[in-house]
Amino acid sequence: MDTRVKILVVEDEMIIGAKISMQLTSLGYEVTGILPRGEEAILHVQENKPDIVLLDISLNGKLNGIETAEALQQNGNIPVIYLTANSDEATFNRAKSTKPYAFITKPFKQLDLQRAIELTISHMADNTNSLQAENKTEEAEPFMLSDRIFVRFKDKIIKIMLGDILYMEADRNYSRIFTSNREYLLSTTLKTIEEKMSMQRFMRIHRSYLINITQVDEVSEHHVMIANKSVPLGAGMKEQLMQRIQTL
Repeated sequence: MDTRVKILVVEDEMIIGAKISMQLTSLGYEVTGILPRGEEAILHVQENKPDIVLLDISLNGKLNGIETAEALQQNGNIPVIYLTANSDEATFNRAKSTKPYAFITKPFKQLDLQRAIELTISHMADNTNSLQAENKTEEAEPFMLSDRIFVRFKDKIIKIMLGDILYMEADRNYSRIFTSNREYLLSTTLKTIEEKMSMQRFMRIHRSYLINITQVDEVSEHHVMIANKSVPLGAGMKEQLMQRIQTL
């Protein structure tokens, strides 16, 4: 399953748009399109449903960036990050009324772009969990991307890179994530996590354990060692695990 965040770039300077697209791709995001006009962006969002829109405030055409954001909000609450070279107070106040998730001032560095998107994703995860809590129809689940997972920890949403996870353990209808220095309790089953995440580096070696195979230090007949922790190995799983390790 492809869990990458999908981002639409709306920028009428195509050289800048192409550069942004390359930066987003290098950061692991999927670019659904690079469009120069707000009218085109509205149609694109309806058909392709990106997760986030990067939107230049000063678009040419019938609609500027702010008018485009207002139109997008009429069709759903899609997160908008504004790109702007215009920082005058009137423009800022009007843009602020559309409740963007972030502003990025041109010219900007890739790190500025990365931080704005990660902040937006964090807010998206927080809002989703809050809505679920209010409705009480289902437990809040972690927000997962191709290389990271956002989880709630002490009333905050924090990011865990998948490469930092040692292993995960089932705990009835909950699950626990273990890193080298912390343990996190998630209100979702291990099976649900397994279904949603990329399994390139992870493997279910026991009904109660999902491990990061890149973190394995030792393999025996009945257990593996990960960071001095003995994790049980299911019957007949040793050969499969050794095959996976050899393909890394």
